[in-house]
Amino acid sequence: MRVKYHIHQLKFRHPFTISKGTKTHQPTFIVALEHMGVKGYGEACAIAYYNISVEKMAEDLESKKPFVEKFAFTDPERYWHYLHHLFPQNNFLVCALDIAAWDLYGKMKGKKLYELWNGNISKNPVTDYTIGIDTVEKMVAKMKEKPWPIYKIKVGTADDIAIVKALRENTDAVLRVDANAAWDLETALKLIPQLKELGVEFVEQPLAKDNWEGMKILHKESSLPLYADEACVFEEDVEKCKDHFHGINIKLTKCSGITPARRMIDKARQLGMGVMMGCMNESTIGSAAIAHLLPFIDHVDMDGPLLLEEDIATGLNYDFGKISYSDAPGLGIRYAGVFRKETK
Repeated sequence: MRVKYHIHQLKFRHPFTISKGTKTHQPTFIVALEHMGVKGYGEACAIAYYNISVEKMAEDLESKKPFVEKFAFTDPERYWHYLHHLFPQNNFLVCALDIAAWDLYGKMKGKKLYELWNGNISKNPVTDYTIGIDTVEKMVAKMKEKPWPIYKIKVGTADDIAIVKALRENTDAVLRVDANAAWDLETALKLIPQLKELGVEFVEQPLAKDNWEGMKILHKESSLPLYADEACVFEEDVEKCKDHFHGINIKLTKCSGITPARRMIDKARQLGMGVMMGCMNESTIGSAAIAHLLPFIDHVDMDGPLLLEEDIATGLNYDFGKISYSDAPGLGIRYAGVFRKETK
């Protein structure tokens, strides 16, 4: 096994703002695993409020690179368990390597990932398109710029209802609202009935991730389904979310990859909860990993490549929210970047 990596700064088409702040670029970490002449690719984006930078991913990988490479690779699940213990404090790096391992495995087997998992793609959910926080006028303009069947609206301002009302006046599309933990209980109880009147489908992470008591009350009172995001990071969080949320939003980067995400989906199903998958503004590489899990989930937010000014891979096609795959095995992507000689 050989491993290489490359760091990219992916520029957004528009500055991307949520309740936690604004950014113009998305730092992302790309890895390539080569085994018996076959290469698999993986990706993990750096998110400031999780305190894992692309530099930290590179540093941790460099420190244990010989151990990453010496593993006798047979299947991705065994490899994930090995990596999970090798990098116990860096789920993001484990995610990139796990995605690469699944891509590699699919190519070795000559099958697309969803085929390996017996997924039926005929009823895949369509992806939403995210409208980041801005002035009401600019948010409406962003929406008009990208006609789409489902929009995910970032909120967490003093004008949340005015924003959603203005967007609703300009579209009949499905609207979802993501507060990114910005509301308190009183605000959520006040706003949710108004959002329902505006035809919002569901609300994502309304309260702070550790406000379990508030969520228990809101879960009972809410007239809209509530989906956990920041409150559901790891596998053990899924069970905690029962009776506090109606569903969970799984992020590959946070949970450490495809391998644990598949177990989280199964657990949520056992608990009777809805399942959404979200993105961290990944390129087509990380987005393709989400795409192959579409047959097993209810909702998806995988618009990362659409929000970027320039992508670094090909292999996914977006047609008014509907995702189609290439004919290639594994993730089905082609990396457009170059692992230069100086790239470690």
